[in-house]
Amino acid sequence: MIIVIQCKDRVGLVAAISGVLSANNINIVAMREHVDTAENRFFMRLETTHYEEADKLQQELLQVLPQDANVHVNPLPEKKIIVLVTKEYHCLADILIRNYFKTLGATVQCVIGNHTTLENICSRFDVPFHFVSHLDKDKETFESAIKNIIDGYDCDYLVLAKFMRILSPGFVKHYAMHIINIHHSFLPAFIGANPYKKAFERGVKLIGATAHFVTNDLDEGPIIAQQIIPVDHSFTAQAMMHAGKEIETAVLAKALQLVLNDRVFVYKNKTIVFE
Repeated sequence: MIIVIQCKDRVGLVAAISGVLSANNINIVAMREHVDTAENRFFMRLETTHYEEADKLQQELLQVLPQDANVHVNPLPEKKIIVLVTKEYHCLADILIRNYFKTLGATVQCVIGNHTTLENICSRFDVPFHFVSHLDKDKETFESAIKNIIDGYDCDYLVLAKFMRILSPGFVKHYAMHIINIHHSFLPAFIGANPYKKAFERGVKLIGATAHFVTNDLDEGPIIAQQIIPVDHSFTAQAMMHAGKEIETAVLAKALQLVLNDRVFVYKNKTIVFE
């Protein structure tokens, strides 16, 4: 069982939490905690032995914590995700393989694409694919069609695996902090489109990728994971893009591992990550 807690910090929190668990004969298997002293904010992730009455335990924990506490008791850690794609296959393929071999930490409910390019690979892995064209539709109609599909499934997170459309503020708000995006740049550098072209023209010596939660500030949501690799003068923009695809896949996989295992806390526009 996983328990995650975020609240205002004060003396005695760990003792209070441990007391509730002990009273319910729940053993702590692993524990991570962090205090942001600048914000006076407390974060904790616990792995414990199983307990049947999750709702009861959550209420008991809330009673001993500050009033602003956010507590989530998750007796069944495996999540459900929906993947949104356009034409690029590398991130989706990695997710489908991990899903097939049950190493993803989640079940892929379906894939939604605004092109049919990736329908075939989804069918090979027996994952439903839904095509929603963005052509000849305004953004509201396009996103409404996507929402209707999502509403037909149980879903914890939406994963933008190279989904090359900017989502509206209303859509993002509806799924606030439940949309994960992979951006082909080491943010905050080269936000928006064509980052490899921009990186090539700038003559950078490092390129990278960033996985982050989506907010209404383009490519500026809370960062989950980042990686970089070295490049030099011999790299063309195309070579940078090829190398970038490898790191995009790795960074998204790492971010999903962290989020799906309840290791990421969001506070304001920052994350606390217990690896």
